Amino acid sequence: MEKMDKKQSSGQVILIAVLAMALILLSTQIYVFEVNMSTVNLDSTSLNDYFFAIKTGSRNVVTGSIANVSWSGSNAVLVANLDRWVTLVNRQNQFGRSTLNYTVEETTPYSSGIWLSWGTNSFGVSSAFAHFTFNLSDREVDADLSYFINVTTTLIVEGTYKTILADERQVNVTVNLSNEGKPALASQVTLYYRILDSWLAPNASNNYVFTDYGNGTYFASFLADIPSQTVEVSVLVRDQRQILVQANATCSQI
Repeated sequence: MEKMDKKQSSGQVILIAVLAMALILLSTQIYVFEVNMSTVNLDSTSLNDYFFAIKTGSRNVVTGSIANVSWSGSNAVLVANLDRWVTLVNRQNQFGRSTLNYTVEETTPYSSGIWLSWGTNSFGVSSAFAHFTFNLSDREVDADLSYFINVTTTLIVEGTYKTILADERQVNVTVNLSNEGKPALASQVTLYYRILDSWLAPNASNNYVFTDYGNGTYFASFLADIPSQTVEVSVLVRDQRQILVQANATCSQI
């Protein structure tokens, strides 16, 4: 199944919201530091909190960018928004000179920090990967931080079917969703099956049953008249970070 059309404006709304969250987080941490600086010297705890704000803001920007790309945004979104984030951080001088730099992952399968693969081999992935260095320096402190952010949503789809009568098939589909290799919950799971050149969503007329096990695993079962011995399904999932991922699978006959 070809990648489904999404409204790019929806991805842009997600991205704007995430960038706003990153800015609020950084601004809040700056305010806390200003209060601390008025009473005590900048200590290691405050420094760690500031580094945490920078790192968390970076993660929010990377997450928003891959969400945008998965909603049909350009792969260039990640670099463009990291440029904006770096400019914002480097303007902060309340505690000394802030210098944030980044590079996006270019090792295969990544390109411009993005890996988007929605294939026909039961596997789908939407991923963004960037490396960061941050330095904070003034007369009292010179501190460095190196870190990377890898935001990856992975989907695995497995299906089986058996023939009930003539072209009627009983189809069972198992879906596994993960974030950074750990089971993750979906906000939405949409299933399709193929008849000739058309993709249809099963409904109550197909005796459609959908089960959420609450651990990143989902099970769907339905009946359909499919005039082919090759039974194909496609699953589109939106995770709770608003990242889309899709995978197609050919079901095994049982």
